[in-house]
Order: sequence, then structure tokens, then C-alpha cells
Amino acid sequence: MPKKILLIEDEDMLRELITKRLTIGGYEIIQSTDGISGLKAAQEQRPDLVLLDIVLPGIDGFEVLEKIKNDASLSRMPVVMLSNLSQKNDIEKALKLGAVDYFIKINFTSEEVLEKIKNILK
Repeated sequence: MPKKILLIEDEDMLRELITKRLTIGGYEIIQSTDGISGLKAAQEQRPDLVLLDIVLPGIDGFEVLEKIKNDASLSRMPVVMLSNLSQKNDIEKALKLGAVDYFIKINFTSEEVLEKIKNILK
């Protein structure tokens, strides 16, 4: 059974690109376009990993991350941040809140994201 990845990303083009690459890589992808529905999907679908943007409609990625990590039934779920925010304090905040990794969107290809995910899910 393929591992499930929840992708919470509001940029249509990027979401479709990552979904396509991860699907080819053998993963089942659950898509969400905002923080509130993304959090709900995490609670209902129990994915093996969450790829989470920070700047989202509704509640932002930091708040989604915090809610996941504060929920005993979800807290062990690995969360990888995927953002254009490249300030050191944003990266440190995400890691402090419990993210396992942080991708700055413009610095990574979908292939590199796939490789990192494979390593995290081993």
C-alpha cells in the first residue's frame, strides 16, 4: 500500500507539479489548498507525512504545524515545511515547532523534494 502524503499548498501550479512528481514516485497524494481544510485532512486521513506551505488562506502553516504537534494522535506525523519565506527566523520557528525539514521553494526541484521525502519515510 503506498504511503500517503498530505500536500497543503495554495499555489495551483506548484501543487500540481509536486503532486504529479510524488504520484510518479509511488505516493498517494491528498491535496489541500488552505490551512483549515489541511488540518482537517491531517486529522481524518492520517497521512504518513505532511508537506506544508506557510503562507496559506485561513490559518497559516505555522499554526497548522503547531496544532498537529499539539494533538497527541498526530504529533508523531512528520511535517516538512515548503515555503518562499527564507528568513532564518522563519526556518528556526518551523523547526522549533516540530517540522522535520524546511524547503525554500525556489531552491529545490520536485525531484529533490521526492528524495528528501523518501529519506524521511524510511
